Formats: sequence, structure tokens, C-alpha cells
Amino acid sequence: MQVAFKEWAVVVDALERGEQVVILRKGGIAEGSGSFQVEHSRFLLFPTLYHQQGEQVIPSAAARLKELAPTLPGPEKVRIQSYAEVTTWWRLESLAVAERLRGMHVWRDEVIADRFDWGGEQAIHALVLRVWRLPSAVELPVRPEYGGCKSWITLATDVDPAGSTPVLDDAAFAAASAAIARAVEGTK
Repeated sequence: MQVAFKEWAVVVDALERGEQVVILRKGGIAEGSGSFQVEHSRFLLFPTLYHQQGEQVIPSAAARLKELAPTLPGPEKVRIQSYAEVTTWWRLESLAVAERLRGMHVWRDEVIADRFDWGGEQAIHALVLRVWRLPSAVELPVRPEYGGCKSWITLATDVDPAGSTPVLDDAAFAAASAAIARAVEGTK
């Protein structure tokens, strides 16, 4: 596997701990405003340490980030510990629908509203991810082509996912993804 999805380290941590199974994405600057696409259904999670992410997540995630940050490799390396499979995704065209996902992710309300309004269209994508932990973490050098504000990158190294285990068992994942579907679809 070489395709990777860049996401804040604190979000990747929440996914790897099974604390959330949804990510909300508008798109990176390199993708153009509002042009995010689910280009790959299976990908490695590439954690990034954006300097302001602690201010943009809920207090419990900000506290977790303070614990997590010192354990991460320096800026010249990335530690990849997991991969994800997209099981469902929606294009949310209402901020009210996105707000119904509160408590199912670590972002602050203001971050979701800012992302929703950014660019030429008012929409955001919600992706439900089944996350798998690799049998052992892989540390790779960060190459210049991995930089920039973009969602998808292709690693120079192939990472073998054989032997990976799901973060959540089938029942827990089904329950979490069903709760997200109910929130998005406005059902109880």
C-alpha cells in the first residue's frame, strides 16, 4: 500500500483509538476550494503535526495532543501505524447536518463552520472509516513531495498491511457507523 491520507495527528490518534470513525473534509488548498474527492477507498493514515491543531479541537483532544506530541518523530520522519477503508461517505450541504455529528469527532464547532464556508461552495464531506492497526509501526522519511496542503499523497515506500487488526470489533464499528448515518440522515 502506498496511498496515504494526510490528517492531523490528534485526529489520526482518535481514529486509531476507536474514539471516532468519521472524518470531515473540505479539501486541501492544493486541491482547490471545494474539490475534495474520495479518490481512494483504502489508504494509510499519515499523521501531520499542524502547529495550531490543539486550538482547533475539543479540550479532551487538545489534552491528548499534549501527551502525544512529544512521542512523535521529528519533522523529518512520519510514523505510520494504521490504514483505513472508507465504508460510507456523504457530501453534506447543510451546516446543520454537519453539526449533528458533534460528539462523534474531535473538531471544535468553529472549525467545522469555517471549513463548511471556505471556498466557492458551502459543503463538507463526511467519511466513515474502518481503521486497521498495522502489526508494527513504520517510520518513513518525510519527502518534499509529501508537503503542502493536500489530502492524498503517494509514498515512496510500499507498506504491507498484512496482519493488521481492526481498531474496533465488528459490532462496535457497526454501532458507531449506524449512529453517524442516523445523524446525517436525520433519523433516530
